[in-house]
Amino acid sequence: MRACAKVFVVLTIVLLSAVADAQQGKVPRIGYVSTNYASAPGPLVESFRQGLREFGYIEGKNITVEFRYAEGNDERMRALVKELVQLNVDALVIPTLDAVRTAKQATTSIPIVMVVNADPVATGLIGSLARPGGNLTGVSRLQLQLSGKRLELLKETVPRAARVAVLRDAESQAAQIGLKEYESAAPGLKVQVQPLDVHGPAPELEQAFRAAASKHTEALVTITTTLLFRRQKEIVELAKKQRLPSMFEGSSWVDLGGLISYSTNDAEVFRRAAYYVDKIIKGAKPADLPVEQPTKFEMVINLKTAKQIGVTIPPNVLARADRVIK
Repeated sequence: MRACAKVFVVLTIVLLSAVADAQQGKVPRIGYVSTNYASAPGPLVESFRQGLREFGYIEGKNITVEFRYAEGNDERMRALVKELVQLNVDALVIPTLDAVRTAKQATTSIPIVMVVNADPVATGLIGSLARPGGNLTGVSRLQLQLSGKRLELLKETVPRAARVAVLRDAESQAAQIGLKEYESAAPGLKVQVQPLDVHGPAPELEQAFRAAASKHTEALVTITTTLLFRRQKEIVELAKKQRLPSMFEGSSWVDLGGLISYSTNDAEVFRRAAYYVDKIIKGAKPADLPVEQPTKFEMVINLKTAKQIGVTIPPNVLARADRVIK
């Protein structure tokens, strides 16, 4: 009997060790869809990776990230989302409104971490921020909700600007929402908003800027979407060529030569997406993870561009900048 008992104990230990080893050996696999090219992943991908490192994850060791790059193509992005769903990854990280909708339609079981510009409640993605429900959680960047403030800052920077062109992807739902936000704020600032529509997959940007010039537009706002984001440099250069004071929805545009931006700190937001991934890996349900909205925003001004296009930044605006490029 004692011999049997010893054998039983040994077998139990062996089995428990095998289970522990199996559990330790399971490396979580995350699907991440970027709007960029694989050859140029961009700073937002690196911010997410940095966030993972801060939580102790090392790619290829204790976590696998299946990166997919949409190359600025919305249709490709939706296809990549479906591909990652078929791979049955442990969680999805998705940065656009349309792609999140695709993911929600494709799976009700895989957790989705969104990082979107629009208000997820107002757009019907979730029922509430506190309890999003279903398999969706993440961060709302509130980019579209800052439209009125951007127009106000642009007007302060260029008081003479009475006609402002809003460059947008005509097929994007997010851009439609963004345009409405700008139009709502315009009357109170005595500004006339003029939609400047372009269409994918190859937007005729030079033609659009010529149209803006023919309408005597005095400033430009660009609504960031996948289609236009990949053409940042071209848009910035065209704005400078036309000597149009330009306002953007992210500091990367100003780093490339845009005049001014007012937005969330995107690096912080994408780093925060790693927090949700960590919680999900450790067993949390997306439905129980409140969706966060940023409370801090940053204004960036490019004085070099201001000089090139003949704009003098008022001291009261310059004093409020979080970062100035000289």
